[in-house]
Amino acid sequence: MGAQWKQKWRELNAHRKGKIVNRIVKEIHVAVKMGGEDPELNARLAAAIETARKNSVTKDTIQKAIRKGAGTGSDSVVYQSITFEGFAPHQVPVIIECLTDNTNRTVPEIRAVFSKNGGQFGTSGSVAWMFDHCGLVEATFEGNAADIEEVAIECGADEVTPMDKDELSENQAGGSFYCKATELHNVTQALKDLGWTVSTSELTYEVKNPVELPDDQLSEVQDFLAKLDDLDDTHRVYAGLA
Repeated sequence: MGAQWKQKWRELNAHRKGKIVNRIVKEIHVAVKMGGEDPELNARLAAAIETARKNSVTKDTIQKAIRKGAGTGSDSVVYQSITFEGFAPHQVPVIIECLTDNTNRTVPEIRAVFSKNGGQFGTSGSVAWMFDHCGLVEATFEGNAADIEEVAIECGADEVTPMDKDELSENQAGGSFYCKATELHNVTQALKDLGWTVSTSELTYEVKNPVELPDDQLSEVQDFLAKLDDLDDTHRVYAGLA
């Protein structure tokens, strides 16, 4: 699948630790705003907390982020979600999700990356039709799990992709489960009930017809995506690459 650009925010190199923590904290804020403070009742928050723990974010930082999102912290902050669309070089469709407390800063920064690096900054709906907006749950299972396809059927997912073996321990199974956006919480809870550990529960964009490029053009597009990803307000970057 042409899923979210392969350098996901949660998988960036260690030298970008500060940026990772900042994005995780923002994700916790938004998750709380959308679904409340209780991770048992808020799948997105539970996944964000799990991601925070895996990235060694302290318990105090997690709790502070939850309080901020709930508006009960002394320094509460409100982040606005903004989605941008356009084309990277070589007509690769791109969707960028930003979380920002200052749209007057974010909009020109995103626009500048497009104008200075061979992209085409679009308007709403310019490329969204090229993607399916769906739910994504990434989860792992310790021990001898049932067939992953059967698990997908049992939990109500529409499709599943096995995780790469280098992402898993020797006795661990893992998969990326895709479902309708409206079924995200149900699929997440069903996997938990089956004993799976959920690390991601979010809405995502899956490209319908991925673009294949030769290596030189692919490198150019990846450089473009990296510039978008480096912006402080960028939260997710989805590109229609094969």
